[in-house]
Amino acid sequence: MSSTAYLNAKLVGEITGKFVIKSYQRGYRWEESQVLAMLNDIYSNGNNPYCLQPIVVRRLEGEDTFELIDGQQRLTTLLILLKYIQKEYKPRVNIQYTLSYETREKTAEFLENITPEGAENNIDFFYIRKAYLTIDNWFKSLAAKNNKDIEAADDMFGYLNKNVKVIWYEVNEDVDPIALFARLNIGKIALTNAELVKALFLMNAGEAGQNHQKQIEMSIQWDEIEHSLHEKSDEFWFFLTRTNPIKYPTRIELLFDFLSGKKKEEKEAFYTFFYFEQLIKEEGIEKVWLMIQNAYLQLKEWYTESLYYHKIGYLIASGAQEMPDILSIAKDKRKKDFMAVLDQSIADSIRTDKAYKDLSYDKDYAMISKLLLLFNVQSIIVSQSTQRFPFSQYNTSEWSLEHIHAQQSEGLRTTENRIDWLKNHIDYVRKSSKDFDKEGLISRMQEAIDKNLVTQAEFDSMAADAFAALSEDDDTRYVDLISNMALLSREINSKLNNSVFAVKRDAIIELDKKGAFIPYCTKMVFLKYYTNSTATQFEYWSSADRDAYTTAMGEILRPYFNLIETTF
Repeated sequence: MSSTAYLNAKLVGEITGKFVIKSYQRGYRWEESQVLAMLNDIYSNGNNPYCLQPIVVRRLEGEDTFELIDGQQRLTTLLILLKYIQKEYKPRVNIQYTLSYETREKTAEFLENITPEGAENNIDFFYIRKAYLTIDNWFKSLAAKNNKDIEAADDMFGYLNKNVKVIWYEVNEDVDPIALFARLNIGKIALTNAELVKALFLMNAGEAGQNHQKQIEMSIQWDEIEHSLHEKSDEFWFFLTRTNPIKYPTRIELLFDFLSGKKKEEKEAFYTFFYFEQLIKEEGIEKVWLMIQNAYLQLKEWYTESLYYHKIGYLIASGAQEMPDILSIAKDKRKKDFMAVLDQSIADSIRTDKAYKDLSYDKDYAMISKLLLLFNVQSIIVSQSTQRFPFSQYNTSEWSLEHIHAQQSEGLRTTENRIDWLKNHIDYVRKSSKDFDKEGLISRMQEAIDKNLVTQAEFDSMAADAFAALSEDDDTRYVDLISNMALLSREINSKLNNSVFAVKRDAIIELDKKGAFIPYCTKMVFLKYYTNSTATQFEYWSSADRDAYTTAMGEILRPYFNLIETTF
Protein backbone atom coordinates (compact mmCIF):
# COMPACT_ATOMS: atom_id res chain seq x y z
CA MET A 1 0.00 0.00 0.00
CA SER A 2 1.52 3.28 -1.04
CA SER A 3 1.88 6.30 1.18
CA THR A 4 -0.84 8.10 -0.80
CA ALA A 5 -3.48 6.10 1.08
CA TYR A 6 -5.08 7.96 3.98
CA LEU A 7 -7.26 7.03 6.93
CA ASN A 8 -8.61 9.22 9.72
CA ALA A 9 -11.78 10.64 11.23
CA LYS A 10 -13.32 13.76 9.72
CA LEU A 11 -16.10 15.94 11.04
CA VAL A 12 -18.99 16.20 8.62
CA GLY A 13 -18.28 19.93 8.50
CA GLU A 14 -14.76 19.18 7.28
CA ILE A 15 -15.87 17.18 4.24
CA THR A 16 -15.04 19.20 1.14
CA GLY A 17 -14.73 18.50 -2.56
CA LYS A 18 -16.51 16.99 -5.51
CA PHE A 19 -17.63 13.37 -5.18
CA VAL A 20 -18.22 11.34 -8.33
CA ILE A 21 -20.44 8.28 -8.22
CA LYS A 22 -19.51 5.87 -10.99
CA SER A 23 -21.87 3.82 -13.13
CA TYR A 24 -21.30 0.54 -11.23
CA GLN A 25 -23.29 1.95 -8.28
CA ARG A 26 -27.05 2.20 -8.05
CA GLY A 27 -28.64 5.49 -7.11
CA TYR A 28 -29.87 6.76 -3.75
CA ARG A 29 -32.22 4.24 -2.09
CA TRP A 30 -32.52 4.96 1.64
CA GLU A 31 -35.94 4.34 3.13
CA GLU A 32 -37.73 6.54 5.67
CA SER A 33 -36.67 4.31 8.59
CA GLN A 34 -32.98 4.66 7.70
CA VAL A 35 -33.20 8.44 7.40
CA LEU A 36 -35.06 8.70 10.72
CA ALA A 37 -32.51 6.44 12.41
CA MET A 38 -29.69 8.77 11.38
CA LEU A 39 -31.60 11.90 12.44
CA ASN A 40 -32.54 10.46 15.82
CA ASP A 41 -29.07 9.08 16.49
CA ILE A 42 -27.36 12.40 15.74
CA TYR A 43 -29.88 14.49 17.65
CA SER A 44 -30.15 12.26 20.72
CA ASN A 45 -26.37 11.99 20.96
CA GLY A 46 -26.20 15.76 21.36
CA ASN A 47 -22.77 17.21 22.05
CA ASN A 48 -21.17 13.82 22.58
CA PRO A 49 -18.80 12.46 19.89
CA TYR A 50 -20.59 10.35 17.31
CA CYS A 51 -19.21 8.48 14.32
CA LEU A 52 -20.98 7.28 11.19
CA GLN A 53 -19.86 4.35 9.06
CA PRO A 54 -16.76 4.86 6.87
CA ILE A 55 -16.68 6.83 3.65
CA VAL A 56 -14.36 5.10 1.15
CA VAL A 57 -12.96 7.27 -1.64
CA ARG A 58 -10.25 7.32 -4.28
CA ARG A 59 -8.68 10.59 -5.38
CA LEU A 60 -9.19 11.52 -9.03
CA GLU A 61 -7.54 14.28 -11.03
CA GLY A 62 -7.47 17.51 -9.11
CA GLU A 63 -6.98 18.25 -5.45
CA ASP A 64 -10.62 18.06 -4.41
CA THR A 65 -12.23 15.46 -6.70
CA PHE A 66 -12.90 11.94 -5.43
CA GLU A 67 -14.53 8.77 -6.64
CA LEU A 68 -17.01 7.78 -3.93
CA ILE A 69 -16.63 3.99 -3.61
CA ASP A 70 -18.63 3.34 -0.45
CA GLY A 71 -20.84 5.59 1.66
CA GLN A 72 -23.02 7.08 -1.06
CA GLN A 73 -26.24 6.60 0.93
CA ARG A 74 -24.83 8.23 4.09
CA LEU A 75 -23.14 11.11 2.29
CA THR A 76 -26.25 11.79 0.19
CA THR A 77 -28.51 11.80 3.26
CA LEU A 78 -26.17 14.24 5.01
CA LEU A 79 -26.21 16.46 1.94
CA ILE A 80 -30.03 16.39 1.81
CA LEU A 81 -30.12 17.29 5.53
CA LEU A 82 -27.72 20.20 5.01
CA LYS A 83 -29.74 21.39 1.99
CA TYR A 84 -32.91 21.29 4.08
CA ILE A 85 -31.37 23.26 6.95
CA GLN A 86 -29.97 25.77 4.47
CA LYS A 87 -33.31 26.27 2.71
CA GLU A 88 -35.68 26.27 5.72
CA TYR A 89 -33.61 27.73 8.56
CA LYS A 90 -30.11 28.92 7.76
CA PRO A 91 -29.76 30.37 4.24
CA ARG A 92 -26.19 31.52 4.87
CA VAL A 93 -24.95 27.98 5.49
CA ASN A 94 -22.05 27.09 3.23
CA ILE A 95 -22.18 23.46 2.04
CA GLN A 96 -18.67 22.45 1.06
CA TYR A 97 -19.19 19.30 -1.00
CA THR A 98 -21.20 18.19 -4.03
CA LEU A 99 -22.26 14.89 -5.53
CA SER A 100 -22.30 14.09 -9.24
CA TYR A 101 -23.27 10.93 -11.09
CA GLU A 102 -21.37 9.53 -14.07
CA THR A 103 -24.44 8.26 -15.93
CA ARG A 104 -27.20 10.26 -14.22
CA GLU A 105 -26.28 13.90 -14.77
CA LYS A 106 -29.71 15.30 -13.86
CA THR A 107 -29.54 13.78 -10.36
CA ALA A 108 -26.88 16.30 -9.33
CA GLU A 109 -29.14 19.12 -10.56
CA PHE A 110 -32.08 17.70 -8.62
CA LEU A 111 -30.02 17.62 -5.43
CA GLU A 112 -29.39 21.34 -5.81
CA ASN A 113 -33.13 22.05 -5.89
CA ILE A 114 -35.23 19.25 -4.43
CA THR A 115 -38.81 19.81 -5.63
CA PRO A 116 -41.83 17.62 -6.40
CA GLU A 117 -41.28 18.01 -10.15
CA GLY A 118 -40.06 14.80 -11.73
CA ALA A 119 -39.97 12.85 -8.48
CA GLU A 120 -42.68 10.42 -9.62
CA ASN A 121 -40.99 9.52 -12.90
CA ASN A 122 -37.35 9.11 -11.80
CA ILE A 123 -36.46 6.51 -9.17
CA ASP A 124 -33.44 8.49 -7.89
CA PHE A 125 -35.49 11.69 -7.64
CA PHE A 126 -38.25 9.76 -5.84
CA TYR A 127 -35.99 8.54 -3.02
CA ILE A 128 -34.18 11.86 -2.69
CA ARG A 129 -37.51 13.69 -2.43
CA LYS A 130 -38.83 11.08 0.01
CA ALA A 131 -35.78 11.59 2.26
CA TYR A 132 -36.25 15.37 2.08
CA LEU A 133 -39.90 15.03 3.15
CA THR A 134 -38.90 12.65 5.97
CA ILE A 135 -36.49 15.31 7.25
CA ASP A 136 -39.18 17.98 6.86
CA ASN A 137 -41.70 15.90 8.86
CA TRP A 138 -39.08 15.23 11.55
CA PHE A 139 -38.52 18.95 12.12
CA LYS A 140 -42.25 19.70 11.91
CA SER A 141 -42.94 17.10 14.60
CA LEU A 142 -40.56 18.96 16.90
CA ALA A 143 -42.34 22.22 16.09
CA ALA A 144 -45.73 20.65 16.88
CA LYS A 145 -44.48 19.30 20.22
CA ASN A 146 -42.64 22.28 21.65
CA ASN A 147 -41.85 24.83 18.91
CA LYS A 148 -38.20 23.82 19.05
CA ASP A 149 -37.62 23.16 15.35
CA ILE A 150 -35.49 26.31 14.91
CA GLU A 151 -33.42 25.41 17.95
CA ALA A 152 -33.12 21.85 16.67
CA ALA A 153 -31.88 23.09 13.28
CA ASP A 154 -29.20 25.17 15.03
CA ASP A 155 -28.25 22.18 17.18
CA MET A 156 -28.17 19.77 14.23
CA PHE A 157 -25.94 22.06 12.23
CA GLY A 158 -23.66 22.49 15.25
CA TYR A 159 -23.46 18.74 15.85
CA LEU A 160 -22.53 18.08 12.21
CA ASN A 161 -19.72 20.61 12.41
CA LYS A 162 -18.38 19.83 15.88
CA ASN A 163 -19.38 16.32 16.96
CA VAL A 164 -20.44 14.03 14.11
CA LYS A 165 -17.61 12.31 12.27
CA VAL A 166 -17.16 9.91 9.42
CA ILE A 167 -14.15 7.64 9.06
CA TRP A 168 -12.45 8.92 5.95
CA TYR A 169 -10.81 6.01 4.13
CA GLU A 170 -8.94 7.22 1.08
CA VAL A 171 -7.48 4.29 -0.84
CA ASN A 172 -4.54 4.63 -3.20
CA GLU A 173 -4.92 4.96 -6.93
CA ASP A 174 -4.01 1.36 -7.83
CA VAL A 175 -6.99 -0.09 -5.91
CA ASP A 176 -9.69 -1.59 -8.14
CA PRO A 177 -12.75 0.47 -7.08
CA ILE A 178 -15.29 -1.93 -8.61
CA ALA A 179 -13.83 -4.95 -6.80
CA LEU A 180 -13.71 -3.01 -3.51
CA PHE A 181 -17.29 -1.80 -3.98
CA ALA A 182 -18.43 -5.37 -4.61
CA ARG A 183 -16.70 -6.64 -1.47
CA LEU A 184 -18.29 -3.97 0.68
CA ASN A 185 -21.77 -4.14 -0.79
CA ILE A 186 -22.48 -7.65 -2.04
CA GLY A 187 -23.90 -9.16 1.13
CA LYS A 188 -23.43 -5.78 2.87
CA ILE A 189 -20.04 -6.57 4.41
CA ALA A 190 -19.36 -3.42 6.40
CA LEU A 191 -15.83 -2.29 7.19
CA THR A 192 -14.97 -3.46 10.68
CA ASN A 193 -12.81 -1.86 13.35
CA ALA A 194 -10.24 -4.58 12.67
CA GLU A 195 -10.01 -3.85 8.94
CA LEU A 196 -9.65 -0.15 9.62
CA VAL A 197 -6.97 -0.78 12.24
CA LYS A 198 -5.14 -3.05 9.77
CA ALA A 199 -5.20 -0.24 7.22
CA LEU A 200 -3.79 2.09 9.88
CA PHE A 201 -0.86 -0.24 10.49
CA LEU A 202 -0.08 -0.83 6.83
CA MET A 203 -0.39 2.84 5.92
CA ASN A 204 1.72 3.99 8.85
CA ALA A 205 4.33 1.32 8.11
CA GLY A 206 4.73 2.81 4.65
CA GLU A 207 4.86 6.37 5.90
CA ALA A 208 7.43 5.43 8.57
CA GLY A 209 9.82 4.31 5.85
CA GLN A 210 9.30 0.58 6.39
CA ASN A 211 9.95 -1.54 3.33
CA HIS A 212 7.39 -3.68 1.57
CA GLN A 213 8.74 -6.81 3.28
CA LYS A 214 7.80 -5.38 6.70
CA GLN A 215 4.23 -4.85 5.54
CA ILE A 216 4.10 -8.45 4.29
CA GLU A 217 5.39 -9.75 7.64
CA MET A 218 2.77 -7.75 9.50
CA SER A 219 0.02 -9.11 7.27
CA ILE A 220 1.21 -12.70 7.81
CA GLN A 221 1.30 -12.23 11.60
CA TRP A 222 -2.16 -10.69 11.45
CA ASP A 223 -3.52 -13.69 9.54
CA GLU A 224 -1.93 -16.12 12.01
CA ILE A 225 -3.73 -14.45 14.92
CA GLU A 226 -7.02 -14.39 12.99
CA HIS A 227 -6.66 -18.09 12.12
CA SER A 228 -5.87 -19.00 15.73
CA LEU A 229 -9.13 -17.40 16.89
CA HIS A 230 -11.04 -19.71 14.52
CA GLU A 231 -9.36 -23.03 15.36
CA LYS A 232 -10.41 -26.11 17.32
CA SER A 233 -14.18 -25.69 17.48
CA ASP A 234 -13.79 -22.20 18.93
CA GLU A 235 -12.14 -23.53 22.09
CA PHE A 236 -9.63 -20.68 22.22
CA TRP A 237 -12.34 -18.11 21.48
CA PHE A 238 -14.63 -19.24 24.29
CA PHE A 239 -11.75 -19.37 26.74
CA LEU A 240 -11.37 -15.63 26.07
CA THR A 241 -15.00 -14.53 26.06
CA ARG A 242 -18.63 -15.57 26.33
CA THR A 243 -19.53 -13.34 23.36
CA ASN A 244 -20.91 -15.08 20.29
CA PRO A 245 -18.24 -14.86 17.55
CA ILE A 246 -20.92 -13.95 15.02
CA LYS A 247 -20.60 -10.41 16.42
CA TYR A 248 -16.99 -10.35 15.23
CA PRO A 249 -16.75 -10.90 11.43
CA THR A 250 -13.01 -10.22 11.87
CA ARG A 251 -12.11 -12.03 15.08
CA ILE A 252 -8.84 -10.25 15.80
CA GLU A 253 -11.06 -7.29 16.68
CA LEU A 254 -11.80 -9.04 20.00
CA LEU A 255 -8.11 -8.72 20.90
CA PHE A 256 -8.19 -5.04 19.91
CA ASP A 257 -11.26 -4.51 22.07
CA PHE A 258 -9.42 -6.08 25.00
CA LEU A 259 -6.42 -3.80 24.56
CA SER A 260 -8.47 -0.66 24.04
CA GLY A 261 -10.46 -1.31 27.23
CA LYS A 262 -13.74 -1.17 25.33
CA LYS A 263 -16.71 -1.80 27.64
CA LYS A 264 -19.80 -3.74 26.68
CA GLU A 265 -21.95 -0.66 27.17
CA GLU A 266 -19.79 1.47 24.82
CA LYS A 267 -22.08 2.93 22.13
CA GLU A 268 -19.40 4.29 19.81
CA ALA A 269 -19.17 1.71 17.02
CA PHE A 270 -15.62 2.71 16.11
CA TYR A 271 -14.26 3.19 19.62
CA THR A 272 -11.47 0.67 18.99
CA PHE A 273 -10.38 2.28 15.74
CA PHE A 274 -10.14 5.72 17.37
CA TYR A 275 -8.16 4.25 20.26
CA PHE A 276 -5.52 2.73 17.99
CA GLU A 277 -5.45 5.74 15.69
CA GLN A 278 -4.45 7.91 18.67
CA LEU A 279 -2.12 5.28 20.16
CA ILE A 280 -0.16 4.91 16.93
CA LYS A 281 0.26 8.69 16.77
CA GLU A 282 1.58 8.74 20.35
CA GLU A 283 3.65 5.54 20.51
CA GLY A 284 4.55 4.69 16.93
CA ILE A 285 3.58 1.74 14.82
CA GLU A 286 6.32 -0.68 15.90
CA LYS A 287 5.67 -0.27 19.62
CA VAL A 288 1.90 -0.66 19.21
CA TRP A 289 2.24 -3.75 16.98
CA LEU A 290 4.64 -5.30 19.50
CA MET A 291 2.06 -4.65 22.24
CA ILE A 292 -0.57 -6.51 20.20
CA GLN A 293 1.75 -9.47 19.54
CA ASN A 294 2.74 -9.71 23.22
CA ALA A 295 -0.90 -9.65 24.34
CA TYR A 296 -1.77 -12.41 21.88
CA LEU A 297 1.16 -14.57 23.02
CA GLN A 298 0.14 -14.01 26.65
CA LEU A 299 -3.40 -15.19 25.93
CA LYS A 300 -2.12 -18.25 24.08
CA GLU A 301 0.15 -19.11 27.03
CA TRP A 302 -2.78 -18.91 29.45
CA TYR A 303 -4.89 -21.03 27.12
CA THR A 304 -2.18 -23.67 26.82
CA GLU A 305 -1.21 -23.98 30.50
CA SER A 306 -3.85 -25.98 32.39
CA LEU A 307 -3.82 -24.04 35.66
CA TYR A 308 -4.21 -20.65 33.99
CA TYR A 309 -6.73 -22.07 31.54
CA HIS A 310 -9.05 -23.32 34.27
CA LYS A 311 -8.76 -20.43 36.70
CA ILE A 312 -9.10 -17.69 34.07
CA GLY A 313 -11.70 -19.72 32.19
CA TYR A 314 -13.83 -19.92 35.34
CA LEU A 315 -13.60 -16.16 35.94
CA ILE A 316 -14.72 -15.45 32.36
CA ALA A 317 -17.45 -18.12 32.24
CA SER A 318 -18.91 -17.10 35.61
CA GLY A 319 -18.93 -13.42 34.67
CA ALA A 320 -16.72 -12.57 37.64
CA GLN A 321 -14.09 -10.94 35.40
CA GLU A 322 -13.64 -9.84 31.79
CA MET A 323 -10.44 -10.52 29.87
CA PRO A 324 -9.41 -6.83 29.58
CA ASP A 325 -9.39 -6.65 33.39
CA ILE A 326 -7.32 -9.84 33.65
CA LEU A 327 -4.80 -8.54 31.11
CA SER A 328 -4.53 -5.35 33.12
CA ILE A 329 -4.05 -7.30 36.37
CA ALA A 330 -1.27 -9.40 34.82
CA LYS A 331 0.70 -6.39 33.62
CA ASP A 332 4.14 -6.14 35.30
CA LYS A 333 3.30 -8.97 37.76
CA ARG A 334 5.37 -12.04 38.42
CA LYS A 335 3.60 -15.36 37.83
CA LYS A 336 3.31 -16.12 41.53
CA ASP A 337 1.76 -12.73 42.30
CA PHE A 338 -0.57 -12.97 39.32
CA MET A 339 -1.77 -16.41 40.39
CA ALA A 340 -2.46 -15.08 43.89
CA VAL A 341 -4.63 -12.32 42.43
CA LEU A 342 -6.53 -14.85 40.31
CA ASP A 343 -7.19 -17.02 43.37
CA GLN A 344 -8.43 -14.04 45.35
CA SER A 345 -10.74 -13.01 42.48
CA ILE A 346 -12.15 -16.54 42.37
CA ALA A 347 -12.67 -16.54 46.13
CA ASP A 348 -14.39 -13.15 46.01
CA SER A 349 -16.74 -14.43 43.30
CA ILE A 350 -18.26 -16.94 45.76
CA ARG A 351 -18.29 -14.70 48.82
CA THR A 352 -21.66 -14.70 50.57
CA ASP A 353 -23.09 -13.86 53.98
CA LYS A 354 -25.12 -17.07 54.10
CA ALA A 355 -23.95 -20.52 55.13
CA TYR A 356 -23.26 -22.45 51.93
CA LYS A 357 -25.28 -25.45 53.08
CA ASP A 358 -28.32 -23.17 53.45
CA LEU A 359 -28.17 -21.77 49.92
CA SER A 360 -31.47 -22.49 48.19
CA TYR A 361 -32.78 -22.81 44.66
CA ASP A 362 -35.34 -20.02 44.92
CA LYS A 363 -33.24 -17.40 46.75
CA ASP A 364 -29.61 -18.13 45.77
CA TYR A 365 -29.80 -19.47 42.22
CA ALA A 366 -26.90 -17.40 40.85
CA MET A 367 -24.56 -18.17 43.74
CA ILE A 368 -25.28 -21.91 43.61
CA SER A 369 -24.63 -21.84 39.84
CA LYS A 370 -21.22 -20.21 40.36
CA LEU A 371 -20.30 -22.59 43.17
CA LEU A 372 -21.17 -25.65 41.09
CA LEU A 373 -19.28 -24.30 38.07
CA LEU A 374 -16.23 -23.70 40.26
CA PHE A 375 -16.66 -27.15 41.85
CA ASN A 376 -16.50 -28.69 38.37
CA VAL A 377 -13.49 -26.64 37.25
CA GLN A 378 -11.53 -27.04 40.50
CA SER A 379 -12.21 -30.79 40.56
CA ILE A 380 -10.44 -31.10 37.20
CA ILE A 381 -7.53 -28.98 38.51
CA VAL A 382 -7.20 -31.16 41.61
CA SER A 383 -7.32 -34.38 39.59
CA GLN A 384 -4.18 -33.24 37.72
CA SER A 385 -5.42 -35.11 34.67
CA THR A 386 -5.02 -34.07 31.05
CA GLN A 387 -8.77 -33.44 30.93
CA ARG A 388 -9.81 -29.83 30.35
CA PHE A 389 -13.13 -28.27 31.25
CA PRO A 390 -14.81 -27.48 27.89
CA PHE A 391 -15.57 -23.77 28.21
CA SER A 392 -16.46 -23.75 24.49
CA GLN A 393 -19.41 -26.02 25.28
CA TYR A 394 -20.28 -24.35 28.58
CA ASN A 395 -20.30 -20.82 27.13
CA THR A 396 -22.47 -21.77 24.18
CA SER A 397 -25.27 -23.42 26.17
CA GLU A 398 -27.94 -22.18 28.54
CA TRP A 399 -27.41 -23.67 31.99
CA SER A 400 -29.75 -24.42 34.81
CA LEU A 401 -29.81 -26.03 38.23
CA GLU A 402 -31.09 -29.58 38.18
CA HIS A 403 -32.75 -31.08 41.23
CA ILE A 404 -30.82 -34.30 41.72
CA HIS A 405 -33.94 -35.86 43.17
CA ALA A 406 -37.34 -34.28 42.50
CA GLN A 407 -40.07 -34.45 45.11
CA GLN A 408 -43.08 -33.40 43.11
CA SER A 409 -44.36 -33.60 39.53
CA GLU A 410 -44.86 -29.91 38.78
CA GLY A 411 -46.02 -28.66 35.42
CA LEU A 412 -47.40 -31.95 34.06
CA ARG A 413 -50.70 -30.51 32.91
CA THR A 414 -51.38 -32.59 29.78
CA THR A 415 -52.45 -36.23 29.57
CA GLU A 416 -49.50 -37.00 27.27
CA ASN A 417 -46.94 -35.67 29.78
CA ARG A 418 -48.57 -37.46 32.69
CA ILE A 419 -48.68 -40.80 30.85
CA ASP A 420 -45.02 -40.41 29.82
CA TRP A 421 -44.09 -39.80 33.46
CA LEU A 422 -45.92 -42.98 34.56
CA LYS A 423 -44.18 -45.01 31.83
CA ASN A 424 -40.76 -43.69 32.90
CA HIS A 425 -41.33 -44.51 36.58
CA ILE A 426 -43.33 -47.75 36.69
CA ASP A 427 -40.32 -50.08 36.34
CA TYR A 428 -38.49 -48.25 39.11
CA VAL A 429 -41.50 -48.65 41.39
CA ARG A 430 -41.36 -52.40 40.67
CA LYS A 431 -37.70 -52.44 41.80
CA SER A 432 -38.30 -50.43 44.98
CA SER A 433 -37.17 -52.15 48.20
CA LYS A 434 -39.49 -50.11 50.43
CA ASP A 435 -42.46 -51.62 52.27
CA PHE A 436 -45.69 -50.33 50.70
CA ASP A 437 -48.61 -51.52 48.60
CA LYS A 438 -46.41 -52.02 45.55
CA GLU A 439 -48.83 -54.17 43.56
CA GLY A 440 -51.66 -51.74 44.10
CA LEU A 441 -49.64 -48.77 42.88
CA ILE A 442 -48.27 -50.66 39.89
CA SER A 443 -51.80 -51.77 38.97
CA ARG A 444 -53.11 -48.18 39.08
CA MET A 445 -50.19 -46.91 37.01
CA GLN A 446 -50.48 -49.70 34.41
CA GLU A 447 -54.24 -49.18 34.09
CA ALA A 448 -53.73 -45.49 33.32
CA ILE A 449 -50.99 -46.31 30.80
CA ASP A 450 -53.17 -48.92 29.06
CA LYS A 451 -56.12 -46.53 28.86
CA ASN A 452 -53.81 -43.67 27.86
CA LEU A 453 -55.99 -41.56 30.11
CA VAL A 454 -55.52 -40.15 33.61
CA THR A 455 -57.07 -37.20 35.37
CA GLN A 456 -54.95 -34.67 37.21
CA ALA A 457 -56.24 -35.85 40.58
CA GLU A 458 -55.55 -39.52 39.77
CA PHE A 459 -52.06 -38.69 38.53
CA ASP A 460 -51.21 -36.53 41.54
CA SER A 461 -52.16 -39.41 43.85
CA MET A 462 -50.06 -41.97 41.92
CA ALA A 463 -47.10 -39.58 41.58
CA ALA A 464 -47.11 -38.88 45.33
CA ASP A 465 -47.08 -42.61 46.07
CA ALA A 466 -44.30 -43.21 43.52
CA PHE A 467 -42.17 -40.42 45.02
CA ALA A 468 -42.64 -41.97 48.46
CA ALA A 469 -41.63 -45.39 47.11
CA LEU A 470 -38.49 -43.98 45.49
CA SER A 471 -37.38 -41.58 48.24
CA GLU A 472 -35.45 -42.19 51.42
CA ASP A 473 -38.12 -40.65 53.67
CA ASP A 474 -40.90 -38.09 53.69
CA ASP A 475 -38.69 -35.18 54.80
CA THR A 476 -38.49 -32.88 51.76
CA ARG A 477 -36.82 -29.87 53.38
CA TYR A 478 -33.58 -30.58 51.53
CA VAL A 479 -35.10 -30.59 48.05
CA ASP A 480 -34.22 -26.97 47.13
CA LEU A 481 -30.88 -26.82 48.95
CA ILE A 482 -27.46 -26.97 47.29
CA SER A 483 -27.05 -30.58 48.45
CA ASN A 484 -29.75 -31.52 45.93
CA MET A 485 -28.46 -29.37 43.05
CA ALA A 486 -26.31 -30.17 40.01
CA LEU A 487 -25.42 -28.28 36.83
CA LEU A 488 -27.08 -29.34 33.59
CA SER A 489 -27.82 -27.63 30.31
CA ARG A 490 -31.34 -26.29 30.11
CA GLU A 491 -32.03 -28.60 27.17
CA ILE A 492 -31.13 -31.75 29.13
CA ASN A 493 -32.80 -30.43 32.28
CA SER A 494 -36.10 -30.13 30.44
CA LYS A 495 -35.91 -33.83 29.53
CA LEU A 496 -35.28 -34.95 33.11
CA ASN A 497 -37.46 -32.55 35.06
CA ASN A 498 -39.85 -34.00 37.67
CA SER A 499 -38.13 -37.39 37.78
CA VAL A 500 -36.81 -39.22 40.81
CA PHE A 501 -33.08 -39.89 41.25
CA ALA A 502 -33.02 -43.40 39.77
CA VAL A 503 -34.78 -42.30 36.56
CA LYS A 504 -32.47 -39.33 36.15
CA ARG A 505 -29.38 -41.44 36.84
CA ASP A 506 -30.11 -43.89 34.04
CA ALA A 507 -31.01 -41.06 31.66
CA ILE A 508 -27.73 -39.25 32.46
CA ILE A 509 -25.72 -42.41 31.75
CA GLU A 510 -27.46 -42.89 28.38
CA LEU A 511 -26.93 -39.26 27.40
CA ASP A 512 -23.28 -39.49 28.37
CA LYS A 513 -22.86 -42.60 26.20
CA LYS A 514 -24.28 -40.65 23.25
CA GLY A 515 -21.76 -37.85 23.71
CA ALA A 516 -23.89 -35.21 25.43
CA PHE A 517 -21.91 -32.76 27.55
CA ILE A 518 -22.56 -33.67 31.17
CA PRO A 519 -20.37 -31.60 33.52
CA TYR A 520 -17.77 -33.66 35.36
CA CYS A 521 -19.24 -33.28 38.87
CA THR A 522 -22.81 -33.78 37.69
CA LYS A 523 -21.74 -37.10 36.22
CA MET A 524 -19.98 -38.00 39.47
CA VAL A 525 -23.13 -37.15 41.47
CA PHE A 526 -25.31 -39.56 39.51
CA LEU A 527 -22.62 -42.25 39.69
CA LYS A 528 -22.53 -41.64 43.47
CA TYR A 529 -18.78 -41.13 43.25
CA TYR A 530 -18.73 -39.07 46.46
CA THR A 531 -20.59 -41.61 48.59
CA ASN A 532 -18.82 -44.25 50.69
CA SER A 533 -18.97 -47.44 48.64
CA THR A 534 -20.18 -49.52 51.59
CA ALA A 535 -23.28 -47.32 51.87
CA THR A 536 -24.02 -46.97 48.15
CA GLN A 537 -27.44 -47.82 46.74
CA PHE A 538 -28.92 -46.43 43.54
CA GLU A 539 -32.63 -46.21 44.33
CA TYR A 540 -32.69 -42.72 45.77
CA TRP A 541 -30.59 -39.69 46.79
CA SER A 542 -30.14 -40.25 50.48
CA SER A 543 -29.05 -38.03 53.36
CA ALA A 544 -25.71 -39.88 53.35
CA ASP A 545 -25.31 -39.06 49.65
CA ARG A 546 -26.11 -35.41 50.26
CA ASP A 547 -23.67 -35.16 53.16
CA ALA A 548 -20.90 -36.80 51.11
CA TYR A 549 -21.62 -34.44 48.21
CA THR A 550 -21.38 -31.24 50.28
CA THR A 551 -18.32 -32.58 52.12
CA ALA A 552 -16.60 -33.07 48.76
CA MET A 553 -17.51 -29.51 47.76
CA GLY A 554 -16.01 -28.18 50.96
CA GLU A 555 -12.77 -30.10 50.45
CA ILE A 556 -12.35 -29.21 46.79
CA LEU A 557 -13.14 -25.52 47.29
CA ARG A 558 -11.24 -25.14 50.57
CA PRO A 559 -8.34 -23.10 49.02
CA TYR A 560 -10.83 -20.38 48.09
CA PHE A 561 -12.85 -20.62 51.30
CA ASN A 562 -9.62 -20.07 53.24
CA LEU A 563 -9.02 -16.82 51.37
CA ILE A 564 -12.37 -15.43 52.47
CA GLU A 565 -12.18 -17.03 55.92
CA THR A 566 -15.18 -19.28 55.65
CA THR A 567 -16.07 -22.97 55.46
CA PHE A 568 -18.69 -24.99 53.64
